[in-house]
Amino acid sequence: MLHLRMITPAHLTERVVGLIEGTVGTTHLVVLTGAARDPAGDVVLCDVAREAADELLQEMRTLSLEESGSIAVENIDLSISRRADAAEREAPGEAADAVIWEQLAESTHEESTLTITYSVFLIVATMIAACGVVLDNAILIVGAMAVGPEFGPLAGICTGLVQRVPKLAARSAVALLVGFAAAIVGTTLFSLVMDALGLFHAGMLDNPRPNTSFIWQPDPFSFVVALLAGVAGMLSLTSAKSGALVGVAISVTTVPAAANAAVALSYGQFGQMWGSAIQLLLNLCGIILSGSLTLLAWKLLWRTQHGRMFRPPGAPRPF
Repeated sequence: MLHLRMITPAHLTERVVGLIEGTVGTTHLVVLTGAARDPAGDVVLCDVAREAADELLQEMRTLSLEESGSIAVENIDLSISRRADAAEREAPGEAADAVIWEQLAESTHEESTLTITYSVFLIVATMIAACGVVLDNAILIVGAMAVGPEFGPLAGICTGLVQRVPKLAARSAVALLVGFAAAIVGTTLFSLVMDALGLFHAGMLDNPRPNTSFIWQPDPFSFVVALLAGVAGMLSLTSAKSGALVGVAISVTTVPAAANAAVALSYGQFGQMWGSAIQLLLNLCGIILSGSLTLLAWKLLWRTQHGRMFRPPGAPRPF
């Protein structure tokens, strides 16, 4: 269940209440007349089943409520109520499968903005991966994959393409490209410093590295894994199962590929550098492609439920 809190101008309150009462899966409706001060108006509260929330929010947006008031959405971790149980049974579909597009756009907006924190995380993750590829240490590679924040911009690109929000897609692409460029430059300098300290040397790249050689030797499986990771990643975002993102992060070699490209560049090993660059490109393209297709399929699937989200006029509520 989700909890909605709306501040509505007085002349829109009845229409907002009508939308709530006409949407399946809603309950616990509260209207506080004149309770809002900034902006002035009424406060409307309700709970709604997750699978019906997106349709209700879309209808709220048609009233331009975000312009004259506000809409706040919160997750309800526990609701002990027979009415809530009945509302969830009334709403078609399953909560785990529901996509809240406004929530997805907001979360990807936060994760896909080029910030100092994002850049530092990506640079540090690439430096950790550089140590991993030089030492042929799989543990460091996995750690670097988990630290890397690059899935946020990738998800932002997918969401922007499917939702036709060019600004979100462009901002995410900038964060992705600038972030990786900064990470490669920073890791190249890091590699040179490590070489000056005697901790890295060119021979390390020439040694057999069975644990990490896949990073600069792309093959068809690289693209297949990226496609599967894109599907899993977008499902984890849309279903709010964010824990699965950790598994997605360690399944693709974006950060390690960037790290190996940087180290190889610092020693003039252009063969490994280009192989790593191709590996990076395959993974990024695969995730964007499958992630966008997953969101598009989810959008088409829930569109078939559109007519079932609204209660016919005069129909009794299931309480």
